Amino acid sequence: VQLQASGGGVVQAGGSLRLSCAASGGTLNNYGTIAWFRQAPGKEREFVAAIRSGSSYYSDSVKGRFTISRDNGRKTVYLQMNSLKPEDTAVYSCAASNIIVSGLFTAANYPRWGQGTLVTVSS
Repeated sequence: VQLQASGGGVVQAGGSLRLSCAASGGTLNNYGTIAWFRQAPGKEREFVAAIRSGSSYYSDSVKGRFTISRDNGRKTVYLQMNSLKPEDTAVYSCAASNIIVSGLFTAANYPRWGQGTLVTVSS
């Protein structure tokens, strides 16, 4: 299974974007946890959001603004990003794992990654 992230772009502060993470060569059903991470220029990769067994998890920096969801066919995971801020500017990547909840915040626990999509939020 390969992951394909899309939906990035340039948006003004306060605007919205929806990112998609699609599976090719299979489905996401083999993975219990799908997550989004981001990496801003000069910074380390950080956890953004994850979905596992119908529950969603968010970093404090995006809680209340971002929503992660998984479609019924379980082939695509979305990240709806509202009220975007300039500090949300980063390359966003999706990742898949069967990690349990205690480990889903750590990038090293995800064996499968898609390529990133760039989100730029202008002030």
